[in-house]
Amino acid sequence: MQLKGKVVIVTGGGRGIGKAACLLLAARGATVVVNYLSNHRAAESVVSNIRSADGEAISLQADVRSQEQFSQLVASVKEAYGRIDGLVCNANMNFAAKPFAEMTWEEFSQKLNDELQAAFVTTKAVIPSMMEQKAGRIIYISSSLGKNPSPYMIAHGTAKGGLDSFSSYIAQEFGPQGVTANVVAPGLVQTDATAFLSDTDRQMIINFTPLRRVANPDDVAGAIAFLIGDDSRFVTGTYLPVTGGKF
Repeated sequence: MQLKGKVVIVTGGGRGIGKAACLLLAARGATVVVNYLSNHRAAESVVSNIRSADGEAISLQADVRSQEQFSQLVASVKEAYGRIDGLVCNANMNFAAKPFAEMTWEEFSQKLNDELQAAFVTTKAVIPSMMEQKAGRIIYISSSLGKNPSPYMIAHGTAKGGLDSFSSYIAQEFGPQGVTANVVAPGLVQTDATAFLSDTDRQMIINFTPLRRVANPDDVAGAIAFLIGDDSRFVTGTYLPVTGGKF
């Protein structure tokens, strides 16, 4: 129970990587706040699973792009638990998957704005508490596409590249106050969001992955749990690829 006493907010915690992170963090003793935007049923299912295993969790709705809503979420967490030890910035932002030649500025900028606004808003909301405690962990869920281009993914990859840079700046500015900031960058992960891929495309990715499989959400959750825990206390400003060796 190495995370006993820690309070961690996971945005987009109702499914996929966020769900796996919530379950693992709770299993290791953390109190987990499952943030969601619209899927209350999924978030409550995660909370129920955690509580049935004698863990502690609550679900709270907030749009991570809204300073007002997320600040209220943070205030509710502080009122309930008195502290915030970790933030996993994981909420999924939709994007247009198409070639640059066919993309409009509105489609391109929408993804950039949503991705970076979510990081800005959520970080801004938790930083005061972490500075007051002189301790905190912030994990940004990025993508290997931020560094390794792939067809039709220019909006997504560029936004994630910006997120990687944002994390480095947060690490540099708030390190003296005991706050760490790190990026976890998965490759392809088997979730509902990647179900559109054909079997042929999936197999091609597997063939180019040294570990010869696609990641599952638990693979990414393990990296998140490491960076939330005390074993990573001297790790900040890093980019951790969870890709099975594929670059």
